[in-house]
Amino acid sequence: MIDFTGQVAVVTGAGRGLGRVYALELARRGASVVVNDLGGSMSGDGEDTAVADQIVDEITAAGGAAVASYDSVDSPAGGEAIARTAVDVFGRLDAVISNAGIFNSIPFDELTPEDWRRMLSVHLDGAFYLAQPAYRIMKDQGYGRFVFIASSAGMFGQHLEAHYAAAKAGIVGLSNVLSLEGEPHGIRVNTVLPFGLSRMVTETLGDSNALEENGFFAAIRPELVAPIVVFLASRACDFSHQNFSACAGRFARVFVGLSEGWLAPRDSDPTAEDVATNIAEVTGTQPFTIPGSIYEEVFEVTRRLGVTG
Repeated sequence: MIDFTGQVAVVTGAGRGLGRVYALELARRGASVVVNDLGGSMSGDGEDTAVADQIVDEITAAGGAAVASYDSVDSPAGGEAIARTAVDVFGRLDAVISNAGIFNSIPFDELTPEDWRRMLSVHLDGAFYLAQPAYRIMKDQGYGRFVFIASSAGMFGQHLEAHYAAAKAGIVGLSNVLSLEGEPHGIRVNTVLPFGLSRMVTETLGDSNALEENGFFAAIRPELVAPIVVFLASRACDFSHQNFSACAGRFARVFVGLSEGWLAPRDSDPTAEDVATNIAEVTGTQPFTIPGSIYEEVFEVTRRLGVTG
């Protein structure tokens, strides 16, 4: 059994939906949990401390250990306070589930700079503001796990969500670098792209009848996402730098592959016409590799060119 006894986990956005499920399952497995939630609306307005308190009460009533955090992730001070709560109350910090977020749908040509900045400040900036102080704690103790909640909207696209998708794709970029820098320090970093019935779905759709009649929505219970999040947050996870989709009980790796492509002859000056002539090779997907870093991509090209030094 994957056991978190003696470990401390922070879950942001833990008061409702998917975050609540993650927090409860980690606590059930023995983790002491920092339940972070500002208690705002889905669009990020307002606050309510009772939202986090209710989950803390659920955990402690079941014999677990938890503390509420009402700090917002969208500032450096908030991120620092969340990480510090784990250490001040429980003495260490082993895992961060970076789940907090807001959501709304806006056509691209109607998106304002304020809409754009607000979405990135919570999702992308917020992921960084918590990750940095948590990383420093984990680096000092020689162990840690980050699970960033990304989205298929960012990896594959979704109408009306340019701001949300950009923020979530940025989280993948952040996790890529953090996984490389954290590797020598026992820190593992991965992302999950979840499908789960939550306020994001119910408030966006706004039609309770459609929710009841739609078989897909019935199939994406939040509890079906928790298994991979919990695994990635545990000592049992010994790998890093990967992304996983969790949808209706199907768990699958999501990756960016690099095709072999077309390589112009060394010392040539390829033209746009050359690209057009060889476009089938340029756009082909087989064979492909999954570079572990930007360096691996460059090294492979220089190898094929026969360049050394």
